[in-house]
Order: sequence, then C-alpha cells, then structure tokens
Amino acid sequence: MSEGEHSMNDNERERTGAENAGDSGESEEIRDEETALDIPEMAPDDGESEEEENADADATELKDQLLRALAETENVRRRAKKDVADAGRYGIANFARDMLSVSDNMARALESIPDGAREESEIVKALVEGVEMTARELATALERHGIKQVNPLGEKFDYNLHQAMFEAPATGQPDGTIIEVVQAGFVIGDRLLRPAMVGVAKAAPPPKDMDGDQSGDNGKAENLGSALDTSA
Repeated sequence: MSEGEHSMNDNERERTGAENAGDSGESEEIRDEETALDIPEMAPDDGESEEEENADADATELKDQLLRALAETENVRRRAKKDVADAGRYGIANFARDMLSVSDNMARALESIPDGAREESEIVKALVEGVEMTARELATALERHGIKQVNPLGEKFDYNLHQAMFEAPATGQPDGTIIEVVQAGFVIGDRLLRPAMVGVAKAAPPPKDMDGDQSGDNGKAENLGSALDTSA
C-alpha cells in the first residue's frame, strides 16, 4: 500500500474512535439518568406517623366516651321506667294504709254485736248486713289495687311479714308457729303495707334431772326458738 492510503486509514480510525468515544459518553449519561430514575422515594418522616397515631388515639377515646354515654342513657331510661311503674303500683300506699283503719273499725263493730241480736231485731239485722256488705266491698276494692290480706295462722313466724305480740309456751305447736292472729297484715304488690300482729308458740324448756342437768343427748337440748326474732 502507498503512504497516502495508510494516512487515510489512520484518519478514518481516529474519526471512528472519536465517534465511538462520543457514543460511549452519551450511553453513560443515559445510564446515569436511568439509574437516577430507579432510585426509590424516601419514606415519610416520623412526624406524619405520630400524627396518625394521635388521630387513632383520639378516635378510640371518642368511641369509648360515646359508648359510656349510651350506657348511661340506657340506665337512666330503665330507672325512669321503673320509677314510673313503682309510682303507679305503690303511689296509693299511704291512702291504702288509712283505709285499713276503716276496715279494722268495721270488723270491730261486727264483733261487738251479740250473736242473738240479729234475730231479736230486724233493725239490727239490717244494720249488720249493711256493715258486712261495706266491709266486703272495701276488701274487694283493696284487692283490685294489689292490696292483699296476710292471715298467717298456723304458719312459721317471719319477721319480714309478722310482728310478734306475745309468746305462748307449752302449746303443743312447733317452736315459732303462729298460734293466734291479733290483727291481720296487708301487702301491696311485693311490699309490706302493714305487718300481721301475731302470737307465737314457744318451746317449753326441757325438764331437769336430779343433778340439775338438762335431759337429752349429753344434757344438751337445742332450743329451736332461741334464734327467733320476736321483737315488736
């Protein structure tokens, strides 16, 4: 080859190398740009997380306050409903207690009339029948309003319903048995309006032997009425 041809080949190689060098630079710039685009975004700072936690805490507190308010409202509603029902059922208690005195007086009036007085006089007979009719009507009216008579003759003494007026020993009845009703009691609904005044049987003490010890199992006898509350 001639010297001119070698010179041309050298010049072409230099241009090709320069172009390749330029292309390589552009490729590196493009790769740098693509790498920069692939960098992930930074996570949010801690300030935003604290705000979210505070918001959740506030929401939980408000929910708890709402539930408490609803529960309190329901309790108030139930209490008001019960108060209204009790007022309707027991609102006449004082009036009914006064009417019991009227019923007692009519019963005493009937008891004071001699047995043969009705046959001796038509006037007395008519008067007695009128009082008896009035007493029955009053008892019916009281029962219609939930007021019932308590006549516990022969029942076990209950200090919640009865008032002991006396104790009678050696009656042959079990200890604490009601043997006499001095005055009938009354209840209104499930509440006591007036206790029944009663007489209660009391067990007689066991006999003593010659040594002064009580008879029975090892000289020990259980008094069933010892724990009975008979206070008036």
